[in-house]
Amino acid sequence: MTAHPPAPPITGTTRLYAVLGDPVAQVKAPTLMNPVLAELGIDAVVVPVHARPQDLEQVVRGLQGIQNLDGMFVTVPHKAAVARLADRRGTAVDIVGTANVLRREADGGWLAENFDGFGFVAGLTGAGHEPKGARALLVGTGGAGSAVAAALLAAGVDHLSLYDTDQDRLTALAGRLAAHWPGRVQALSGPEPADVDLAVNATPLGLRADDPLPFPLHRLPPDCVVADIVMKPHETRLLREAAARGHRIHHGIHMLEAQLNSYRSFFELR
Repeated sequence: MTAHPPAPPITGTTRLYAVLGDPVAQVKAPTLMNPVLAELGIDAVVVPVHARPQDLEQVVRGLQGIQNLDGMFVTVPHKAAVARLADRRGTAVDIVGTANVLRREADGGWLAENFDGFGFVAGLTGAGHEPKGARALLVGTGGAGSAVAAALLAAGVDHLSLYDTDQDRLTALAGRLAAHWPGRVQALSGPEPADVDLAVNATPLGLRADDPLPFPLHRLPPDCVVADIVMKPHETRLLREAAARGHRIHHGIHMLEAQLNSYRSFFELR
């Protein structure tokens, strides 16, 4: 195991960062970020905050009023809703309509940005799975899925097929993406993978052991890479069954690990 320096004491000068989700038991940001902060000698701490959807705006507004809270990380299912609570939005947020971080600005306003897509593609290429020129399937067009879709297109996938059980959300995202990458996006009526090089689960299916598969595996080509963005459990049912069929697999944790430097830069954690 890697030895980490002891966490500095939390004092009256400690800066706070919240991770918003429902649930939050699976979040990895505190586990990954807090040792980095300790190693850098930064007087800050990342803590999980369990916020139900019906309480989200009240929770966000309350957190924004905490003067020693500098930012928020956002996970399932709040990424679309929280983007609407920001004063300003980055380019990625404008394209995909979702955010996974909020930062307090010098004037007191809040900026929303989304690094999910960048993190996924960086993790994918770092593991040797080059998306450029690939035909990809992505199931789940919510907060993280929408960002991953845009990042895959920006990284040069030749064709991207999308599916979501929420047809309105699916259609809206496909339209926004097609405006930037015409002729390369297709909305599907069902999660049926066929002639694809990369199949991505961007739904929450896999968080629980009894969850069904997000898409069937039997029609995937043998050399297809199967990727999951679920981080806990590390080995989801999808990845276990894909590996058993001989597919190369890609774990969800890579997406977050690849975002750490982006978070440090965005929040100016030096």
